[in-house]
Amino acid sequence: MIILLLVDETFLQVICLINKKIMFGLFKKKSAKEKLHEQYKNLLKESFDLSKSNRTASDAKQAEADVILKKIEALEK
Repeated sequence: MIILLLVDETFLQVICLINKKIMFGLFKKKSAKEKLHEQYKNLLKESFDLSKSNRTASDAKQAEADVILKKIEALEK
C-alpha cells in the first residue's frame, strides 16, 4: 500500500509540473520572428496545396514566402 501511495504522489507531481509548463506556455507572447516563421510555414503549405491545381497561384504564394524569409533573415542579422 505504501508503494502505491509513493507512485501516486510521484505521478501527481509529474502531472503538476506538466500542467505548469503548459499554462505558462499559453500566456507567452510570440516574438516577431516566431510570427514570421508561422506566416512563412503557412505560405509554403498553401503554395504546395495550390501546386496541384493552379501553378500560377502557387508561384505567387512562393514569392510571398520568399519575402517573409528575407524578413526573417534580416531579423537574424
